[in-house]
Amino acid sequence: MKPSPLVVVMGISGVGKSAVGHELADRVGVEYIDGDAFHSDANIAKMSAGTPLTDDDRWPWLQDIGRWLALHGADGGVISCSALKRAYRDVLTDAAPRTVFLHLTGDHDLIKSRMEHRDHFMPSSLLKSQEETLEPLQDDERGWAFDITPTPSQIVDEFLDRSQISEGEDA
Repeated sequence: MKPSPLVVVMGISGVGKSAVGHELADRVGVEYIDGDAFHSDANIAKMSAGTPLTDDDRWPWLQDIGRWLALHGADGGVISCSALKRAYRDVLTDAAPRTVFLHLTGDHDLIKSRMEHRDHFMPSSLLKSQEETLEPLQDDERGWAFDITPTPSQIVDEFLDRSQISEGEDA
């Protein structure tokens, strides 16, 4: 029997990681958690003040997310995490090697509009910093990029088709 999926829904702030992550987890029958839950109070305060995180701010957060992925290796799970740089994704795949990435991408103006119309600690003023930091998935990484224009359900349909993960899959 195939193991349950272990997926990181990644991308810059405002692309819909939480909506897609919830939809995917519900459809395949695994736990979902938002990676923001792993941020320290200091990181949240820094971002809330409009200050981008540094790599030093992110390493402990990424290690915690990696531990969550490793703990869910047998049962599967879906977590949202920006995972902006290859080095960040390597931390996650080192902890949980079968992790697959679902990278959400989209138009700057659409993402900015989404950020300005939601209740979240991340201000739209950090969008440019996130865009500049983002390193798209590389050919040797497990995952695919998806445009955010379709609905979360349509994005999940396409991801399930590409990844060949079945809905309602159990470990």
